[in-house]
This record gives sequence, structure tokens and C-alpha cells, in this order.
Amino acid sequence: MADIFSYCNWTDLKFKIAVLAVAFNPLFWNIVGRWEHRTRSLTKLFGSPFTACYSVAATILLLNVYRSHSFTEAMKIQPKLQLFESPAAFYVGFGLLLVGTLFVLSSFFALGFIGTFLGDYFGVLMEAKVLTFPFNIMENPMYWGSTLNYLGLAIMNASPTGIVLTAWVAAVYKVAILFESSRDWISEQGVLFVDSLGVCRELECESPRLRSQV
Repeated sequence: MADIFSYCNWTDLKFKIAVLAVAFNPLFWNIVGRWEHRTRSLTKLFGSPFTACYSVAATILLLNVYRSHSFTEAMKIQPKLQLFESPAAFYVGFGLLLVGTLFVLSSFFALGFIGTFLGDYFGVLMEAKVLTFPFNIMENPMYWGSTLNYLGLAIMNASPTGIVLTAWVAAVYKVAILFESSRDWISEQGVLFVDSLGVCRELECESPRLRSQV
């Protein structure tokens, strides 16, 4: 790992931008989601919780596109790792990318658009806890699927910088999961906001509807 770190130019501007972009996205949707839950300001502004949710979803998607772009740009200008410049490494990376994409897409289809993009923060609740694949085999599959995508891209591009940034992605998601699973925030329906992607926990719940959130 120390050798991988030595490949990185920590002072490069594009590397710093990628680091900031990775950290900003979960911070954005957690702050905006909790602010909306407490104030309903976006719902009032747009006149509908659905319209407000779609607007935030569009912003999150654009931020994710920029994060991926920043990640790719940071890899391009940094040295490559000769160990990974082989067909075998490329196919390993491609395999990780496929598995990550499977987790991300299957999570999206299981949760639906509203369920994926903070619907519960806007008061749009799902009728039941999501128990289908991939939530039946792991927690937080969209987060870890996204992490696998970045790791796959890093290996396919023989980029030690990409591996370092992937580790940063995983660390940021881990912090987000801990933040989202905190038990000090209970909704007015008495349902604890999920740990993360669709894994709900109940506490003195009187409502038959459970939340599922990105």
C-alpha cells in the first residue's frame, strides 16, 4: 500500500478536486434530505413532494456524473502501475465493474426511482421493507456496488491513484452509513430512518409502512 501511495501526486489539482467531489456527494444528500424532512422547504417551494424529490434526484445525478468525471481525470494524469498493465488485471477490473453495476442497478430497480433518491425524506414512504436481491444478501448494496465500480475502473486503467481514490470512496460511504444509521433521529411516524439503502429498522413503529432510502 505504501508503494501505491508513492505513485500519487498529492498536490495535483485534479486529484484534490476528485477527493473533494467524492466527499461532497453523500454530505450533500444527507444534509439536504434531513433539512427537507424537518422543514419541508423544498416541498413548499415546488408545490409537491414528488417534484421536489425529482429535482433533488436530478442534482444528485449531476453530482455523481461530475464525481466520476473528476475520478477519471485524476487517473489520467497520474502514473500507472506496471503490475496492472496486463490482460489478466484488465479482466479482473472488468469483472469487478460488472458486479458493481449489478448491485447498483438491482438496488435501483428494487427501490424504484423515488425510493432510491431520498423519497422518504420527502414523506413518500414505501409500503414494505425491501427484502429482494441484493438487499437479501448484503447491506448497503448501492454504496458498495458503486465502490466496486470505481475499483474496477482503477484496475482496468492500471491506476494506483484510482485505487487510493476508491479507498477514499469506501471510507466516505462508511461514514455516511454510520451517519444515516444513527438512532437519534426518529420520524413522526415512529420509524427510524434506514441504516442506508433499504435496510430499515423499526422503533416503536405504529405505521405499517416502512421507509427505504438511499
